[in-house]
Amino acid sequence: MIKAGVIGATGYAGAELVRLLLSHPQAELAAISSVSFTGQALSEVYPAYLGRCDMTCTDQEEVIEKSDVIFAALPHGLSQELAQQCHDKGRAFVDLGADFRLEDEAEYTEWYGGSFLSKELHSEAAYGLPELFRDSIKGKKLIANPGCYTTAVPLALAPAVKNGLVELSGIIADCKSGVTGAGRKPSQSTHYPELNEGFSAYKVANHRHTPEMEQTLSHVAGEKIHLTFVPHLLPINRGILATCYASLKPGVTEAQLREAYEAAYADEAFVRLLPRGMSADIKNVRYSNFCDVSLFTDPRCGQLVAISAIDNMVKGAAGQAVQNMNLIFGLEETVGLLMMPPAF
Repeated sequence: MIKAGVIGATGYAGAELVRLLLSHPQAELAAISSVSFTGQALSEVYPAYLGRCDMTCTDQEEVIEKSDVIFAALPHGLSQELAQQCHDKGRAFVDLGADFRLEDEAEYTEWYGGSFLSKELHSEAAYGLPELFRDSIKGKKLIANPGCYTTAVPLALAPAVKNGLVELSGIIADCKSGVTGAGRKPSQSTHYPELNEGFSAYKVANHRHTPEMEQTLSHVAGEKIHLTFVPHLLPINRGILATCYASLKPGVTEAQLREAYEAAYADEAFVRLLPRGMSADIKNVRYSNFCDVSLFTDPRCGQLVAISAIDNMVKGAAGQAVQNMNLIFGLEETVGLLMMPPAF
């Protein structure tokens, strides 16, 4: 059994990791930590876990000592030293934060502040989006788990970009997210009276996930890509809907697009290419590791409209982290992750 530990287990992504690991047939939850709730049982923080995970939140050092793989579900800037400790002890480390996602240190400084503590360590990190970079993940012990938007948008666009079916300039990602994407710490914007019955954009064309999306799609395209990213906050708990627009190359048809997407995702257990005319819906992926993708074209304007839906807490965070753990340890990628979404 793989001994797994979760640092930051009382945040939303950390708690979701615990939920998934408890049901994983080849992993054992060895230890958990929380700065805010050290010494308390997780079931005191989340009563839903009563009887399933009454484990006490301990310190980070104990998690590292007891675990073969450590998941860090922490805000950016807090994972680099932990990753170095795990590296020195030969432990696998999956970072759900942003510390290892960007390859360029100048970009990291611009968008997140701070710097790389060890360029050598950063060079050893693999970007953990399996559907696009599976081969680079296998055998690695340091994984930068992608964010939620940065999973949904590349999966919506990658086949079109890779096959040269769309223009690489003028791409727009128009995304909507449930409020769990903002984390567990309360704020005015996530306060119920402020959020309920509202719908608005935030960090327009200035969101930290922008360079990460561009980096991923640039690798897929083989050349630099810039895009416009506009996120919106939905008054729902979980889910992301990414509606992506790109100009079609002259003569490209919907049939060609569908052929490219079918070839790209035919063997992907977690990407479901929807039938023609069917639009991706957040409700159909909740509590699952699926990413649903739908394709539309607007022949009048020569536009591709690619839509993806994920659960931001599962495929956009904890589920993808477990998927990466499976790859690290040579397991079937789907182990512990084939749970179905609720039907209604």
